[in-house]
Parts: sequence; structure tokens; C-alpha cells
Amino acid sequence: MTFGEKIRNLREDADLTQKQLGDAVQMSQRKVSYIECGRHEPDMADIVALCKFFAVSADYLLGLSNKKK
Repeated sequence: MTFGEKIRNLREDADLTQKQLGDAVQMSQRKVSYIECGRHEPDMADIVALCKFFAVSADYLLGLSNKKK
């Protein structure tokens, strides 16, 4: 599963729209969409914000571990 797919799954599991997630982590809806579909590589600040918001490890999002925490 790609980084974007993981973000999409976490977002959908939380029953959030791309806009709601973007607002929560200081990103535009477009940037969330681009990350989810793989058109944009998130920077370190984006990764940290997403990890904190979803309470998952960076290792999980980056595909280094299957454990969310």
C-alpha cells in the first residue's frame, strides 16, 4: 500500500473529507488530493502533521512497518 493509499484509508476510516483533513493539518484540499493519488510527495512537516493527527507512526505511513503505532 502506498503512502497516499494509507492516508486515504485513514481519512475514510475517520469519516473525513479531504477538505476536513486539510483544514485539520493546515493543508489545502488539493494538496491532500494530490498526496492521496501520488501526484505530490509530502514534505517532512506534512508527514509529522499527518502522523500526529491520525496518531500513527511515520514508519507506518512510509511503509517501513505494518504497525500503526
